Amino acid sequence: MTKLCATADLTDVQRDIVATVRAFVDEQILPVATKLEHADEYPTEIVAAMKELGIFGLTIDEEYGGLGESLLTYALVVEEISRGWMSVSGIINTHFIVAYLLQQHGTQAQKDKYLPRLAAGELTGAFSMSEPGLGSDVAAIKTSATPVGDGYVINGQKMWLTNGGSSSLVAVLVRTPEDQDRPHQNLTTFLVEKTPGFGEVAPGLTIPGKIDKMGYKGVDTTELIFDGYAIGYDEILGGKPGRGFYQMMDGVEVGRVNVAARAVGVANRAFELGTSYAQQRQTFGKPIAQHQAVLFRIAEMGTKVEAAHQMVVRAARIKDAGQRNDLEAGMAKYLASEFCRDVVEDSFRIHGGYGFAKEFEIERLYREAPMLLIGEGTADIQRMIVGRRLLENYAER
Repeated sequence: MTKLCATADLTDVQRDIVATVRAFVDEQILPVATKLEHADEYPTEIVAAMKELGIFGLTIDEEYGGLGESLLTYALVVEEISRGWMSVSGIINTHFIVAYLLQQHGTQAQKDKYLPRLAAGELTGAFSMSEPGLGSDVAAIKTSATPVGDGYVINGQKMWLTNGGSSSLVAVLVRTPEDQDRPHQNLTTFLVEKTPGFGEVAPGLTIPGKIDKMGYKGVDTTELIFDGYAIGYDEILGGKPGRGFYQMMDGVEVGRVNVAARAVGVANRAFELGTSYAQQRQTFGKPIAQHQAVLFRIAEMGTKVEAAHQMVVRAARIKDAGQRNDLEAGMAKYLASEFCRDVVEDSFRIHGGYGFAKEFEIERLYREAPMLLIGEGTADIQRMIVGRRLLENYAER
């Protein structure tokens, strides 16, 4: 029997990994996710188990102790984890982007220093671009790094840092005095190692506390405040300043594939819950799934889940082939997040009044889905990226 989100042409290893993660989600995440989410509790035991499974090193090269898997494999794993609890996939995503940035742009010394520890889960990664006064306008970053002696001193405030408290290695984008005409050419990525926790986690570096959110709970989202934080030149990603914008945009491309995969996972779970409830709940002498209005919802939900999944697969495969995928990643992120919102709402409607009760899982999904509309660039930003790239590809001659 064919179910949604099947992926063609996977290797035996990929199929085994996805099957293992799905079983892990069914056995260790789904039974506790709603309880942990309602308590806004960090999933310590789940994270420890994922480290044992090797998920923290899934895409890190084997020479550094990872599994060396592709972006596609990672996206499929994210779909499965998000089907269980989206917050857990957020913990992995920020970690993965830091590992990706190091593998693609780090110096050999930086790779040797950090990648084995990231693969083993000894370090947990996070990355930071946003600030209180800006969102997608990355070139307007104000947090600055000033050269002093044999390094830099960083001052400023970063915002919306996923894994801010629990992470131990943060890739941070700040402004440096490169005297370039274009603002984005004056941005540099620094690798900031810190102690996990809240308060002053390193001299001159403070994590004030968790931001209280509507959904996406369990994972900590924080500010990051620099006040005279000293860091050496050797912690500039890639060893040269002024390249941070291009490095981070490369990371965001894979991040957008990840967010799209998360949306597929959440939508798939909402579809499962909706179809299950529709076959059990009876009105007028028959299951509500047999009423045309509900049947049409189920048809639309399933179609949207499948379409989003296939777009995620395509975007991941293009990136794995070494090609530019900002168009495909933008399309996937935009469509998957919008469809996720639709599918979750339809499942919520199928549940009727019970969808409003906290004991039903769909209530949690209903609060989680909106984050996907804004994470890694809003839907409107994706449409701008997609539109511009399409005009490039179809320019009048």
